[in-house]
Amino acid sequence: MAYKHIISCLLFVTQLLMLVTRIESKVSAVVVFGDSTVDAGNNNFIPTIARSNFEPYGRDFPGGRPTGRFSNGRIVTDFISQAMGLNPTIPAYLDPAYDISAFAVGVTFASAGTGYDNATSDVLSVIPLWKQLEYYKDYQKRLKAYMGEPKGSQTISEALYMTSMGTNDFLENYYTMPGRSSQYTPEEYQNFLVGIARNFVQELYGLGARKISLGGIPPMGCMPLERTTNTAGSYDCVERYNTISLQFNDKLKNMTVELNKELPGIKLVFSNPYSPLMNIIKRPSLYGFQVTGAGCCATGMFEMGYACSRTSMFTCTDANKYVFWDAFHPTEKTYHLIADYIVKNFLAEFNV
Repeated sequence: MAYKHIISCLLFVTQLLMLVTRIESKVSAVVVFGDSTVDAGNNNFIPTIARSNFEPYGRDFPGGRPTGRFSNGRIVTDFISQAMGLNPTIPAYLDPAYDISAFAVGVTFASAGTGYDNATSDVLSVIPLWKQLEYYKDYQKRLKAYMGEPKGSQTISEALYMTSMGTNDFLENYYTMPGRSSQYTPEEYQNFLVGIARNFVQELYGLGARKISLGGIPPMGCMPLERTTNTAGSYDCVERYNTISLQFNDKLKNMTVELNKELPGIKLVFSNPYSPLMNIIKRPSLYGFQVTGAGCCATGMFEMGYACSRTSMFTCTDANKYVFWDAFHPTEKTYHLIADYIVKNFLAEFNV
């Protein structure tokens, strides 16, 4: 009987391992477009002040080194890649430390400070979305040369394409710079951005992408910078910005429903980070957080990038107690929680 029991256990384990292998092989690579929430260091290699390749950024990253990620450690797409059985980090396409063999299972073209709108990328002279797409076309050629045409094309069609942008379009452009706000009402500007997002998805589809996760935007009004300046609202979240986030996310979600009907063979999901981040902000103690209204670095109230001084006496010692790392960006712990939520609630479409 013991012998039969052992055989049964071995068969079960073998079947389980086969299942895991099949699940992991559903996605061949993770390919990323977007802004600072998913930039792993592309901005290190372009002339812009929107950088984070210095301490204290990256202090909790493996090796304790700054990489250009706007966090104390890994970011959301790193955790998603790992959850899919791929590499635990996704490298930046412009980083010469990596080659096509590394990019074959994961690559990010994202650039901190960018958005859907070309005018947004102009604010800090960063990589616009159209340029990220050009880099992707170059990546496709390199991938096929490296793998061979059949394998390269298969990798392209089985890869998961992720986007994360839109916040800068509102906070760095529409509500800050003259121009778009005189051309469009807030709703018209949302529609303008959704049109760009639609065209981008259609272009990706035309290039062979079939598994696409279109990212929504977080509760923008709850970022520490916005709370710091909300003196009239007792330093609470700025509700009008959160309302914009909700409206824009609804429009993006509706657009994904339409494109799923229009484009044969596409699997397009809307991955919305709004709810998980808002839940963390509203009930921080459930997740082990103590501070929601300020970031860890410097005073945590208005700093990001170079303003996060490596020598600041105010920088916190334990980032895991903070929801935000700087005045705009979450800590590694928060990114991990959001990634888990996205994997379970949106990426199940891809059998993750």
